[in-house]
Amino acid sequence: MAELALHDYVRTLMNDIQSLAENEGASIPKTFTRRVLEQLEEAGVVSNSHVAYHQEHGVVVYGFGVSEDRSTLDLYTTEYDLAQGQPGADKLTKGDTAKAYRRLLAFLRKCGTIRNNHPETTEVHELCEGVEKALADAVKIRLFLFSNQVSTAGALPEPTDLNGVPVIHELWDLTRLHRHETSGSLSEPIVVDFDPPLPCLSAESTEPDHSVTLAVLPGALLAQLYDDHRARLLELNVRAFLQIRTGVNRKIRETLLKRPERFLAYNNGITATASEAEFVLDANGNCVAIRQLTGLQIVNGGQTTATLHHVMKRDKKDLSEVRVQMKLSLVAPEHLEEIVPRISEYSNTQNKVTLVDFSSNHRFHVDFERVSRALWAPATDESGQETRWFYERARGQYAQEEAKHVTVPARRKFRALHPTRQRFSKADLAKYVNSWNELPHLVSRGAQKNFNEFMERTKREPPVVDISFCKRVIAMGLLFKAVDAVAKEHEAGSHKALVTAYTMARLCSATEKRIDLDRIWREQGVSPALVAAVHDLCPLVMERVIAPGKHVTEWAKSSTCWEDVSRLKWDIPEELSTELLAQPVEFTEDTSEAEEQRLADVRAIGAEEWEALGEWARQTRNLEPSERQLATVIATRLRTGGDITATQAAQVLSVHETAIGIGFSPAVI
Repeated sequence: MAELALHDYVRTLMNDIQSLAENEGASIPKTFTRRVLEQLEEAGVVSNSHVAYHQEHGVVVYGFGVSEDRSTLDLYTTEYDLAQGQPGADKLTKGDTAKAYRRLLAFLRKCGTIRNNHPETTEVHELCEGVEKALADAVKIRLFLFSNQVSTAGALPEPTDLNGVPVIHELWDLTRLHRHETSGSLSEPIVVDFDPPLPCLSAESTEPDHSVTLAVLPGALLAQLYDDHRARLLELNVRAFLQIRTGVNRKIRETLLKRPERFLAYNNGITATASEAEFVLDANGNCVAIRQLTGLQIVNGGQTTATLHHVMKRDKKDLSEVRVQMKLSLVAPEHLEEIVPRISEYSNTQNKVTLVDFSSNHRFHVDFERVSRALWAPATDESGQETRWFYERARGQYAQEEAKHVTVPARRKFRALHPTRQRFSKADLAKYVNSWNELPHLVSRGAQKNFNEFMERTKREPPVVDISFCKRVIAMGLLFKAVDAVAKEHEAGSHKALVTAYTMARLCSATEKRIDLDRIWREQGVSPALVAAVHDLCPLVMERVIAPGKHVTEWAKSSTCWEDVSRLKWDIPEELSTELLAQPVEFTEDTSEAEEQRLADVRAIGAEEWEALGEWARQTRNLEPSERQLATVIATRLRTGGDITATQAAQVLSVHETAIGIGFSPAVI
């Protein structure tokens, strides 16, 4: 089943790349490269990426990137099989992989010569100029190979160096890309071993969901952790590193350079979380040292961490005298969504932070999968066995998870804890939510069109995907299934799906969404009074939807049909009325007004001005290559109706402000 899931992923990927390439007028390999980089940039793997293709004898390069602190230069290349239609049909061999990396290194060695052979206005000249500038400051080089093939290379080449600068290799083949896109987390958990164990003081917790431990870290160790993991270490941080030029970071650096022995006294330290810890215990069973941490994340103190790394790598400062205090919260993975934002918000005093910053880079479906899979549904029979609902963000995930259990008893146990009746897909979720939101005509247009409409609405008004939200969406699913069972009893026949959506929508309209979803979750089903009310309502809805003389399928797709059904006179039965909430069910909306405003500002500036800015930067040689390219990409996305992420909007508005400050005016182009 894993092979089938990969096959489905390949098909979707190829279609997406083909469509995007046609819309943007770019080559398929370059479009693939940009798509992968956008995903990796959202995940914090790369930053400031610039896509630019150049090929000559012994050289192939697709772009470069620079870390936020400019200490790391990334080079990108792509091996894209245009004929790829099925995973495993063609492999990315060890020889192919080695050749791709050799060509990137050859580009680095020939960069100056290549630049001199091309006019200043060309893309390749800009590429070489940007790489040379980044290389001058780099203390590490990463060579990235992207491919839509499955690698058979095994181990990657050993790290090497270029003129004394360490060079490491990254391979993102089809398997890794598939795993990245279909996993519930952005990356594998960070595991840190302390040798010798790190002395600590562990405080007793009055709650089972988390505990707190205090420790003092060697500054050099923290800097090295950042060097090894970069933005992955800060995935749950509420803001990115703010650069050395900010006042706070300058003070941190000043202390490290001048009075490192006082750093522990002057600095607030870091706040971290981990999902698991292995402690050294004393004779009384008290935790006295940390031997290992799994899932380490720094949720506050990103500036301190990155500045330590900057001073170690760029200033070449010995950090042996530096100590950093750490407050470590052990948080179960299922409670990260609830606890980590509050830790981040409440512990942060150095700069103003909002929860918008925390949530802006998290996709709806990844969040829903992660949170919902951690929920235990209450037992519904005398066995007392709690179960889980299984949200399939990607097709075939249920079968993949089941296949991991090798023995028959293990698979039987998996199915008992995750009953197939409690498995639901993205299309199901969209159907439940749109029926609840009184949009049955959209549901009636089919799974794909309804899902597209659902996603458009989700983008405009993104919900906070927390435990409460997931429980209530699943309760909507339980309500939908109950209505569907009633429609079947009333012999809705081939039009049952339409009747179900319209009956649920009319029920929600009549009750003003005061149906107690939390009760439905607790009871894992609907009340007898609610079922009786649906039996009363369903035949009336059927008369309007399955109307004589109308093409039912087409009629149900129209908003006119819903207007007709919504005018249907129906009184709520007394038994149901007593169960309804006093107020409609409320969902906490993401109050990302700033994020929405940034997207609006990007659109208001307009494609023409973004295009002009990119051209101005190219002619004047102002701005970084990645900044010039970002302006051009935004212009293209606006012209073609493509998606602009929150991260891109924030970055490009900063670019616009910088450009205005150094002389850009649309009138000059």
